[in-house]
Amino acid sequence: MALRSEPTARQLRLAVELRRLRDAAGLSARQAAGMLEVTPPVISQIESGIAGVSDQRLRHLAAHYSCTDNEFVDALVAMASDRTRGWWDEYRGLLPTAFLDLSELEHHATFRWDVDFLHVPGLLQTEDYARALFSCRVPALPEKELELRVRHRMRRRVILERPGPVPYEVLVHEAALRIRVGGRAASRAQLARILELSEADHVTVRVIPFDLDDFADVTAAMVYVGGPVPKLDTVVRDGPHGSLFIDSEAQLGVFRTLFHRVEGAALDPARSRDLIHGLANEL
Repeated sequence: MALRSEPTARQLRLAVELRRLRDAAGLSARQAAGMLEVTPPVISQIESGIAGVSDQRLRHLAAHYSCTDNEFVDALVAMASDRTRGWWDEYRGLLPTAFLDLSELEHHATFRWDVDFLHVPGLLQTEDYARALFSCRVPALPEKELELRVRHRMRRRVILERPGPVPYEVLVHEAALRIRVGGRAASRAQLARILELSEADHVTVRVIPFDLDDFADVTAAMVYVGGPVPKLDTVVRDGPHGSLFIDSEAQLGVFRTLFHRVEGAALDPARSRDLIHGLANEL
């Protein structure tokens, strides 16, 4: 099998989970290689994501690692056998890899949660809003790359528009809705877009209002993407040097708790729509 020069985040996640299973079993890479009758470098290649692993070999390893969570193993097998070439591959070599990895992650999501305080989440953005955001980047993006990013962001909305859409819950702060990105007309159109999407059965929009007492969870901005089993959930956070993909079980538990804490403080969907209507009327 040919080695990959640049594994995707999904391929790397499979590799990480296999390494975690081996570590939990207390086995060395050499011992794992003996179980598959391969050389230790092959195990290293599998656990770094540059080489794939067959369904049979994966199940063989899981059995030797004493993993009895059949649902989890089945999910890993599905990841190992996935040969999806999605629409995002059109952007390979044109946009940073993190853009493609997020699209692939969303494509396979079982649910999606967003928490945002300063901007409208990407899946809800209009084209004008997205373009205005990308135009604020320093240093400025070349026009061609700016348009590529806008087009890519608009195409990501397919997960909300396709048959069998991804269940999507958004917690957005009132501040993000009040900040005028792209001017008054663009902001009004953006609020209208949020209201339109919030009427869909699979989309829930809840606003975190300014007038909350003792609310200090502003560090909890996140994208939380559900996997086929909770162990394979992923949190994506923006960092100073790009997107950070978080997948450790302990940290996933922390972010689930933070999400539900913010959710408990937000307005219900009906009152959220009323607030958004009010903001639109002010414009």
